[in-house]
Amino acid sequence: SFKWAKFKSQVQIVILGVKIRAQLVEQQKCLDQQTEMRVQLLQDLQDFFRKKAEIEMEYSRNLEKLAERFMAKTRSTKDHQQYKKDQNLLSPVNCWYLLLNQVRRESKDHATLSDIYLNNVIMRFMQISEDSTRLLKKSKEIAFQLQEDLMKVLNELYTVMKTYHMYHSESISAESKLKEAEKQEEKQIGRGDPVFSIRMEDKCPRRSSVKKIEKMKEKRQAKYSENKLKSIKARNEYLLTLEATNSSVFKYYIHDLSDLIDCCDLGYHASLNRALRTYLSAEYNLETSRHEGLDIIENAVDSLDPRSDRQRFMEMYPTAFCPPAKFEFQSHMGDEVCQISVQPPVNGELILRFQQLQSRLATLKIENEEIKKTSEATLTTIQDMVTIEDYDVSECFHHSRSTESVKSTVSETYLSKPSIAKRRANQQETEQFYFMKFREFLEGSNLISKLQAKHDLLKRTLGEGTDSGQAIPRVVESCIRYINLYGLQHQGIFRVSGSQLEVNDIKNSFERGNDPLTDDENNHDINSVAGVLKLYFRGLENPLFPKERFNDLLSCIRIENLYDRALYIRKILLTIPRSVLIVMRYLFAFLNHLSQYSDENMMDPYNLAICFGPTLMPTPDSQDQVSCQAHVNEIIKTIIIHHETIFPDAKELDGPIYEKCMAGGDYCESPYSEHGALEEVDNEGGTETHTSEDEGEPIEAIAKFDYVGRSSRELSFKKGASLLLYQRASEDWWEGRHNGIDGLVPHQYIVVQDISH
Repeated sequence: SFKWAKFKSQVQIVILGVKIRAQLVEQQKCLDQQTEMRVQLLQDLQDFFRKKAEIEMEYSRNLEKLAERFMAKTRSTKDHQQYKKDQNLLSPVNCWYLLLNQVRRESKDHATLSDIYLNNVIMRFMQISEDSTRLLKKSKEIAFQLQEDLMKVLNELYTVMKTYHMYHSESISAESKLKEAEKQEEKQIGRGDPVFSIRMEDKCPRRSSVKKIEKMKEKRQAKYSENKLKSIKARNEYLLTLEATNSSVFKYYIHDLSDLIDCCDLGYHASLNRALRTYLSAEYNLETSRHEGLDIIENAVDSLDPRSDRQRFMEMYPTAFCPPAKFEFQSHMGDEVCQISVQPPVNGELILRFQQLQSRLATLKIENEEIKKTSEATLTTIQDMVTIEDYDVSECFHHSRSTESVKSTVSETYLSKPSIAKRRANQQETEQFYFMKFREFLEGSNLISKLQAKHDLLKRTLGEGTDSGQAIPRVVESCIRYINLYGLQHQGIFRVSGSQLEVNDIKNSFERGNDPLTDDENNHDINSVAGVLKLYFRGLENPLFPKERFNDLLSCIRIENLYDRALYIRKILLTIPRSVLIVMRYLFAFLNHLSQYSDENMMDPYNLAICFGPTLMPTPDSQDQVSCQAHVNEIIKTIIIHHETIFPDAKELDGPIYEKCMAGGDYCESPYSEHGALEEVDNEGGTETHTSEDEGEPIEAIAKFDYVGRSSRELSFKKGASLLLYQRASEDWWEGRHNGIDGLVPHQYIVVQDISH
């Protein structure tokens, strides 16, 4: 049994060693298989990106052909020639050009993507494959060496174990022999018991036998001790080797194998990360470039503007759309009278005709206004139909794990819905009604225009018209003059409310034809006067800024440069009626002057814009009041600051000009500007007073416009009148004479003939 146990333990360790060797071989195979799988994966990636590069290049070529095909069609057109000249196109044509440019941009981007795949990404995968093969080879060399060392340790353990078994067996055998000798010795001693008779002749042989047994025992004792020592040493060596072997095996399996796998993986994941991130970077930048191009197109789509396109279209064909010259009166047979005659025989007839025109116009305007309202409401309905937001197809691009076909999603889009036919039928029916009403409105407005022209001419001829000196409404001119004299430095003007009772009194006085602000005394509350001015503009039937120009003006907010924005506003305002433009010029020149005192009155251009924005340019009910108001305030602020750039000067637009000095005592330093001084000079000697050597000869001037004096110190005159100027009273006023009366003459209303004196 002892030999069988010894054999069994040796066989077990041999079997364990065989299993470990088989494991080591399997480990090598696993490393080889992993590398083969990596190489195959990298090869598949190379093939994939090579094919994708071919597809991207083919797609790029097709996009380029598509863009070139349509660009070739447009190069010979007039639009393209105009685009090359100043790049100022109709907004739909601009969208078309940007769309073609986007296709060319995408073509270039996809060609770049193909090049990155071929010359960058694929090369990276090839390098990773080479690195994996090389690292496997080096790792296998190290693994083979470690496995050889491990097998040496196992062989050493087997050898030490066999030595231990051998010495232990010998120790057991020596111990057995020693015990046998001890037993023999005990038997021999037992025979020498006194009970037994021992003959004298037997003593010598017995003594010799005992000595032999003792000697044999001593030899066996020495042999046992020697074998026992060897067994102990062999066992100690075996235990030490066993511990070392277990430690080596544990280290190899727990640490060395992980390190070997890491050696095979050395840089693999990092390199693959970089290669795939190159792909991601290329794709993301492709999307970024695409989005940038799409943003440009989106801005162009947002800028689709029928009004500016209409203006641009008419400018492109000036010959076709330029108004013809006015028809001039053609005299016949020497008849040079080119005015309506109001002599007694026809005077009554003209008055009757004027009254009939006035009555007819009142009726026609009411009827045409109703047609206009119906037409505008119908137009709003059509605009709602054509601006329906049915363009969002984001649901078609929602990715999920569902196997549902894309066609089922696309089938729900706007164009495939059965209701499209009904919707188009409704739209066409509404359009037909709109064009019918639009035609009626144009016919009615044309008739009104013709009758109004006759009415106005008869009105001027019969003396019932207003002169051009009242181009600025009396209430506007008088309130502005009063504020100019007494309120430029008044804190919170136009922001602080005045007395409602006084506002109503001043307003009612103006409506009765009087001017309650003509007295040169500051006996009215400035806030109340400012309230009357704001109330006048708020009460206009049509706002100062026409409603049809609201969206045009609002679009200028996109222009960040204030000077360019001012030029854009000027272009829009030049299309409004001359009479309205004169009032605008006058008002905003005053507001600019008022803002120059913002340190005292706390009303800078922005604060003034907040006060006047909702009054001068109210937001239409169809638009968001809150978001639009901030833009309106910004537009009014821009006009206040850049009014000189925006509005035409006196040479371009005849009409009253706002003067910073309005004959107040604080502005004019001449002695003649003092209250009553001019009358005293006239009473004491008339014009002789101005012939002194100190003052020199008077200067002749011609009136450019009619002017009505607003106080006893200001002269009134007609356009073309001749005036004598003595000297400058201030930057905006002269001291002069007209029709034998001395007074102040506004500089902006005259042309000085000779200033050499």
